[in-house]
Amino acid sequence: MTLPWQFGLVRVCVRKFRKKHMRPPFRSKQEVIINAPVETVWEFSMDITKIPTFHPRVVKVELLSGKFLREPGVSYRCHLSGGKHTCVEKDIEIVPMQKVVTILPEDTFGISKVLPDYVVETTLHRVGQSSTKIEISHYYSTPTLKAKLLNLIARRKIARETQDTLNGMKAAIEERGATIKNG
Repeated sequence: MTLPWQFGLVRVCVRKFRKKHMRPPFRSKQEVIINAPVETVWEFSMDITKIPTFHPRVVKVELLSGKFLREPGVSYRCHLSGGKHTCVEKDIEIVPMQKVVTILPEDTFGISKVLPDYVVETTLHRVGQSSTKIEISHYYSTPTLKAKLLNLIARRKIARETQDTLNGMKAAIEERGATIKNG
């Protein structure tokens, strides 16, 4: 026989297990096809100092870990256009030529306080011999009313700005490839 208090204990254990072992709920995904091999796209995206060359809102990147290439544990601060806001991003998982998982531990907007489990997963997929599909997926929980309202208000803006970033990356990589070919 199960006692009523045991149900509460099971719920707490399940929540703790999910928090430790599972990704927060999926929120959105944006993608683009880049006319370059996956190796070229991977090499470009691993260099943190290149972020301002393709991200429409980032004007400067500060290497907090002192490393310019992505690896688990590397943190960097993005300075956003307008000069008032920054965000710190930290790469927590990297699968070469396939995936980068990044978290947002701190920012001046307050997003990291409202959505403390915000996770961004960037994946690369080979498309034929000379193209790559890159996808950026967003995951976060909305346990509070403030988080639910932020999600309602910001979800479309996050998706639009992520698509703009992917389009910027596509343009930068394809332009770089054309420059090398025409060299």
